Amino acid sequence: MPEQPSREPVPLPDEPFDWHRVLDTDDLPDGRVTTVTVGRRSLAVSHSDGGYGAIDNHCPHQGGPLGEGSIENGWLRCPWHGYDYSPCNGTSPGAHGDGVEAFAVEAREDGVYVALPPDSERVRTVSDVMVETMVNWGVTSVFGMVGHSNLGFADAMRVAEERGDLRFFGIRHEGAAAFAAGAYGKLTNDLAACFGIAGPGSTNLLTGLYDAKADRAPVLALSGQVPSKVKGRGAFQDVDLEGAFAAVAEYSETVHAGSNHAELMNMACKTAVVGRNVSHLVFPDEVQELPSGADAGGPLGRVASRQISPPAESVDAAVEMISASTRPMIIVGHGARDDMADIVSFAEQIGAPVATTFKGKGAISDQHELGCGVLGRSGTPIASWFMNESDLLIVFGASFSNHTGIAEYKPIIQVDFDPMALGRFHSVDVPMLGHGAVTARLLSERVGEDHQCTDHRPEVAERWEIWRAEKASRRNDDAGLGINAASVFDSLSRVADSDAVLCADVGNNAYSFGRYFEVANQSVLMSGYLGSIGFAFPAAMGAWAAVGDHRQVIGVSGDAGFGQYAMEITTAVKYGMNITHVIMNNAELGKISKEQRAAELDVWQTSVHNPSFGEFANLCGAFGTTVGRIDQLDDALRAALAHDGPAIVEVMTDALLV
Repeated sequence: MPEQPSREPVPLPDEPFDWHRVLDTDDLPDGRVTTVTVGRRSLAVSHSDGGYGAIDNHCPHQGGPLGEGSIENGWLRCPWHGYDYSPCNGTSPGAHGDGVEAFAVEAREDGVYVALPPDSERVRTVSDVMVETMVNWGVTSVFGMVGHSNLGFADAMRVAEERGDLRFFGIRHEGAAAFAAGAYGKLTNDLAACFGIAGPGSTNLLTGLYDAKADRAPVLALSGQVPSKVKGRGAFQDVDLEGAFAAVAEYSETVHAGSNHAELMNMACKTAVVGRNVSHLVFPDEVQELPSGADAGGPLGRVASRQISPPAESVDAAVEMISASTRPMIIVGHGARDDMADIVSFAEQIGAPVATTFKGKGAISDQHELGCGVLGRSGTPIASWFMNESDLLIVFGASFSNHTGIAEYKPIIQVDFDPMALGRFHSVDVPMLGHGAVTARLLSERVGEDHQCTDHRPEVAERWEIWRAEKASRRNDDAGLGINAASVFDSLSRVADSDAVLCADVGNNAYSFGRYFEVANQSVLMSGYLGSIGFAFPAAMGAWAAVGDHRQVIGVSGDAGFGQYAMEITTAVKYGMNITHVIMNNAELGKISKEQRAAELDVWQTSVHNPSFGEFANLCGAFGTTVGRIDQLDDALRAALAHDGPAIVEVMTDALLV
């Protein structure tokens, strides 16, 4: 006959305790067990042979949830590995001494009560030290997903959020978390974090982190990890995360029990902020909740000013070239976006036209009398005209991407704070290692009025007049297959606030945005060098986390791009993010179709099947509308921008009229 479990009840504790009502007497049938949560304590409460029992919900072997087990032959059987415990007092069969903590129970007329000790005071942990350190480095926004292998670190962030030190945004896919954190860095130069569990939760971060690395945005990636004792033994979700992140993270370390925890976080944050790069920390499960009395770290005394002046000989050479030039042109990239006041002042002094790279769009207003728009494949004929007519190029913070098409045969002065960026793809006449604003001021002082540069303001105005007439002509194009792109961005140029943040996706929509949208003082974010489809909506979430409701946040994508992270609309609804997203729906991967035609191939497998995105947004709790006519654009955009919360404007567009 099998051994019977002990039915001896648990006596009342000698220490202070409180009674907690956990069930109605008819809630749980005889022969059943269930999970009950009291405060932070999880219990397995059972009803067996007419009596009630309450034991700790965690099996001592692997932490199996005993409340999800079953009652067999009077024993409570663990659902994970079949080990048995007495449901009354938690003892195990035979001579085994690995029982479960049990608690006194009383069945009263109004319900079942359990005697529990007061909750213990929360102990400061390794995770607390590291969260406080990253907050000291300016991390106030974290995007990610809480899961079984990052719970200790998540709890430290919960406490920090309760103090008002940071905000956590629970996303639907970790890829969106990385894009959001990267966009936050692109917009502000400040550090945001993304957060995932071991295995797939962390590997899902990689695409967004590669985007941040390519575009030199600071991001901190935080990964949970399986317990150290099973690491490298093929455990569930056991992935070598340091190896997986080696190519994308400039700094990637695993946090061990004996580590200097504050210093590891200091190194990670400094590497990301100073190097404008990706840092990554891996937290084994058991290390996260280790007690720690250590002080938090921070940036004080660790970061110096980066206002670097170029060497005198470089300044001399540049001044000589500028003074002899009659048609200099200034080109600015994303790396010079924070230096524009001094660069524009220098341009005004010598009358030089100013164009931007696509990634630098918005660095100078298209309304400025020397602004020429974007140079390159996504650009304006104004910028390309002045490129062709120039006799000197002065380039600030640009990487000379092949998409930009800076003519290498022209005399070139290149200014950058990164020595590796100077002459990266080909030699330049004067490479200048220096901060953009500092260098522009030096050049302005040295050149003074001693130059032969033509004042290009009248010519810039003439070229804009020609291009605006061409754009107006294109707004009349109608093949009966949808709205043309020129009309979409004409409307958006007029309706968007002059200081809005605009997040552009990849595809035909991006090329059209670069070409047609006339920027005022807006900030523009994009997946510049990785060119990752799906960037725009998660980026808008990151931008909103940075600016809140103080500035409009507008995303633009194609239907295929939005589909990559479409369910993040529910994240935006949950957190009340004021994001207006414009979807240019042509029911296909329009850019790929265009490339197939250009290669004289058949168009193949580029069509996509979509829902009504306007109705989809409404179902998700956002504002949604669909536009099929040009005369509806302005009203639809204004209504979406006026909505308090996320909004979708679906525009039915013609894939060929880009």
